[in-house]
Amino acid sequence: MPDSSTITFAEVLPFPILIISRAQRVVHANAGAEALLGEGLRDRALVTVLRQPALVDAVETVLGGGARQQVRLRLGPAGREGLVQVTVAPLKPSGEDEGALLLAFEDIIAVENAEAMRRDFVANVSHELRTPLTALMGFVETLRGAAKDDPVARDRFLAIMEREAGRMNRLVGDLLSLSRVESEERRRPTAQVDLGTVLRGAMQALAPVAEARQVALLREGLTADLKIPGDPDQLTQVFTNLIENAIKYGGAGGEVRLNVARLDYEPVLRGPALQVTVADKGEGIEAIHLPRLTERFYRIDTHRSREQGGTGLGLAIVKHIISRHRGRMRVESEKGQGSRFIVILPLE
Repeated sequence: MPDSSTITFAEVLPFPILIISRAQRVVHANAGAEALLGEGLRDRALVTVLRQPALVDAVETVLGGGARQQVRLRLGPAGREGLVQVTVAPLKPSGEDEGALLLAFEDIIAVENAEAMRRDFVANVSHELRTPLTALMGFVETLRGAAKDDPVARDRFLAIMEREAGRMNRLVGDLLSLSRVESEERRRPTAQVDLGTVLRGAMQALAPVAEARQVALLREGLTADLKIPGDPDQLTQVFTNLIENAIKYGGAGGEVRLNVARLDYEPVLRGPALQVTVADKGEGIEAIHLPRLTERFYRIDTHRSREQGGTGLGLAIVKHIISRHRGRMRVESEKGQGSRFIVILPLE
């Protein structure tokens, strides 16, 4: 048996631990190991606990005098496997049979997911920037050559270049905004904000956009006693984004309605809250898209979104701001029935 201090050490560690003899049998398993691999591990051969050739090779290497090894394994039920990194280290190099090796299991699925998200994010940003950059470079080359003395073509190309440069500028601005919001997400705002003033400002700022598209902006519900703890600039960004999206993508119905209501008790937030609903009568959103709307760069219609000047980051920014305010958002929509973006913010 391994000594009692080794067992105590294994029990207090926050991840699964197995102690293996030179005969490759389990001599001790802490609570984490039993939760991961099942109960009754004591005295079982390692190959009956984990049928993983890579792990067996690592164990034999260390038993043969090699340095500690690390292997990655997929463990768990089919379709819900977790990714763990197993460190195999010598425990008693003196050659004693019992407690010769220590196997430590570390769950690294979160690390792998974060790395995958980083790769996807870099790839998406690169793709979003490459298209306007390619267009700009092509038009510059044309203006220096064939269109150099053609004022009509020059004016047309310069207008396109201005649009593409604006698109890149919006993308960079949204990326900076997303980064800033993420860095502040754990710090809940405490200043008191009049949500009515925020909504009124967002509607006034977007009135020209609505008028140009012949969309009526309507305000309903509460107009007084709308004080909540919040960041006024970020809340303005939230409702400006939601109202602008409703005008651009749902404005075909001719109106966008804002409704403010008080909830005496919101179960998820466990207290009173204000509910703001931004509703349109547009074509609606298919159910398959709803869970992914707040993903970065996710678009229902990529071409239409770009034509409207969207970067694919607006709702991701909205999600993080609402999270910082300890609120929640849900989307209700049916194809052909319009959409409702519902933001719930705690009063306390």
